[in-house]
Amino acid sequence: MSRAFILVMDSFGIGASADAADFGDAGADTFGHIAAARPLHLPNLARLGLGRAAAASTEQPPLDLGYDGAATGAWGYAAEQSRGKDTPSGHWEMAGLPIDFEWGFFPEKIPCFPEALIERLVARADLPGILGNRHASGTEIIADLGVEHIRSGKPICYTSADSVFQIAAHEEHFGLARLYDLCAIAKHEVDALNIARVIARPFVGEDPASFQRTANRKDLTTPPPGETLLDRLTDQGGAVISVGKIGDIFAHRGVTRTVKAPDNMTLFDALLEQSETAPDNSLVFTNFVDFDMLYGHRRDVEGYAAALENFDTRLLEFEARLRPGDLALITADHGCDPTHPGTDHTREHVPVLFFGPGIVGRELGRRDSFADMGQTIARHLGLEPLAHGTDCLS
Repeated sequence: MSRAFILVMDSFGIGASADAADFGDAGADTFGHIAAARPLHLPNLARLGLGRAAAASTEQPPLDLGYDGAATGAWGYAAEQSRGKDTPSGHWEMAGLPIDFEWGFFPEKIPCFPEALIERLVARADLPGILGNRHASGTEIIADLGVEHIRSGKPICYTSADSVFQIAAHEEHFGLARLYDLCAIAKHEVDALNIARVIARPFVGEDPASFQRTANRKDLTTPPPGETLLDRLTDQGGAVISVGKIGDIFAHRGVTRTVKAPDNMTLFDALLEQSETAPDNSLVFTNFVDFDMLYGHRRDVEGYAAALENFDTRLLEFEARLRPGDLALITADHGCDPTHPGTDHTREHVPVLFFGPGIVGRELGRRDSFADMGQTIARHLGLEPLAHGTDCLS
């Protein structure tokens, strides 16, 4: 029997896709622009083929990442077919389910939410009102309105260019359970608007200097509209282990176990633990959220670069735990170029790096859909072919 591992470097795009201009993202290149800002030492990712994949995506010479030998991974890049550049669409497509409809979005104006929506939310949750009601960076709006939130008891509601309704509230003054209940009410209300996610954004601290979001984030996501790799595997008696926010992204459908962790390095610790204990016929699916949440959205180039190098240094630990018959994949769900204007995701190609015992280094070329990755893993796990995608390794 076989095992599979997906490591999602959340937001790690490797060059603008052909339709990037349609999203306002012409010229975006998360990886390339970070590398242009300062040298990157990523010898393990380079060994797996990252530099070659990025060069193929951008039609530029390979970057010097500290490794100049032959690739030991099967490498390529993929273009997204789904109509958005959001987290659920990217993850669902890599699990074999491209999204052929457009999510609902809130307009970039103040106030951004429909008045009737807020009236219903306030009444159903017995709130004194809300704060925010605009597009915003989460850390910035908490700094701006956190003190008033504590004083008034009004939750901070905001959105972004994604299909999302976000609610920030203080874990102690407002209460974590109350925040989760409020988000459940909000998800019911926004479903009619085809909004993909409601996200609870709890924080602690008493003033702007000490406010800090906690690891108790919770995503309430619309379930995938069709079968995914996760469904197929669990229906056939296999196990799907979610590490990080994967379970939330798939509305916990097709997930047999969930492991939470607060940041990239503890997520990596959890991945290593699961690689020791995951049974045959299992998929361990990990999202490394810091790349997106802490560095991409906050336009922190140096922080993103350091996080990439920290991730790279730990890959040898993971590879040492792979067993004969295992297959691992490193990829991303979208871009979030920290040099690009604004604070939103960017429409980019993503890396496709397959590796593990028995994988021979070779080029996979351009993949026309993220779904090719899910199809490849389905074949590896002995499942019937998914409805979308072409096996990369056949």
